[in-house]
Amino acid sequence: MVKIHRSFKNLAGGEILKDTLLISHVTMINPEGKPFEGDLFIQDGEIAQIGCNLNIEAAHYIDGTDQDWLLLPGYINMHIHGSAGHDTMDATQQSLHAMARSLVQEGVTSFLATTMTQSVGKIESALLNVAEFQRYEGEANVLGIHVEGPFVSKIRAGAQPVAYMISPTIEQFAHWQNISNHQIRQITIAPEIEGGFTFLEALRDYQVIPSIGHSDASIDEVHKAVALGVNQATHLYNQMRPFHHRDPGVVGGALLDDKIKVELIVDFVHSHPQSVMLAYRLKGAKGIILITDAMRAKGLQYGEYDLGGQTVSVSEKGAHLANGALAGSILTMEQAVKNMKTVTNCSLQEIVAMSSTNAAEQLRLSKKGRIKEGFDADFVLLDQKLNVQKTICRGKVVFEKS
Repeated sequence: MVKIHRSFKNLAGGEILKDTLLISHVTMINPEGKPFEGDLFIQDGEIAQIGCNLNIEAAHYIDGTDQDWLLLPGYINMHIHGSAGHDTMDATQQSLHAMARSLVQEGVTSFLATTMTQSVGKIESALLNVAEFQRYEGEANVLGIHVEGPFVSKIRAGAQPVAYMISPTIEQFAHWQNISNHQIRQITIAPEIEGGFTFLEALRDYQVIPSIGHSDASIDEVHKAVALGVNQATHLYNQMRPFHHRDPGVVGGALLDDKIKVELIVDFVHSHPQSVMLAYRLKGAKGIILITDAMRAKGLQYGEYDLGGQTVSVSEKGAHLANGALAGSILTMEQAVKNMKTVTNCSLQEIVAMSSTNAAEQLRLSKKGRIKEGFDADFVLLDQKLNVQKTICRGKVVFEKS
């Protein structure tokens, strides 16, 4: 329970700033180095001091004595469409706020609102909506937009509606970036489609992550795409040309090229546990980004839901269209982390890399992804079984397990 210090006077009689938090007796985990057991003092949403037995008065306290709590950088989900009955493509402020409120329950402190293949008008409505979004207290941060489709392959459509797929042009992208207030941070593209390579070459002038996905590219086309700046693979294994010993495809290229970080949906529906292990062994923790690719049914009961005008049946077997195609997931980041740990027996430092640091580095976020003085005070507090106990965004507790 968060303790509130109500006097707002420190021991020397001076004023205690209200926007301060002292977290004591927790084990801090970073992507490298040994775990550190100690205290953190947070002021104005940033980590002001890290040490042992800090003798600092604060407005708020979290005491981890006898709790065996682990403090990790907050999870960053780069690929999520929806949650709690809402979706980015709803293009409403209500939906974005509902998503941001629900995600903190699973330890997510930041995310990319992800679009999907739809008409240009509907995509633009979603972009304009994100451009207007202002985070409320108690919500995760919206870092920007991940545009997934419509510049993808009809051969590897999955749940992306083929009718709305178009060839990419830099003029179209520049317009989208402009109306989104430059919020597009990642774009999924099939480089082999008409105009794909020309688009990638022009995209170099923008600070946007080009991610290969929904692609039927050959291994040579993957190499060409990487030379043009592709450095990420959207939901590895899923809706991409698979590996064959005479045709390594997108899967082979993504696994073998160190310039590519791979998104991984560790729900054991999108990827078999042994496929997760294969990715871990070939890419290592530095090459993997845990995502959920979740749709609006996440956190709700099984049943039928909408995804871009398509009916999705959600059950214990996952989320599927009528033709059997997977339609996103209902995975939480909390469960993704647990599943990754169970399958690979990776270290906690590696969990931090895959759930936060790698995403922060890809997105060029210089103050996220690590527990370090001067960094944003975005954390997830876990018990020894990796259950989320508290989520802290910019130094404020936004979720507390009851």
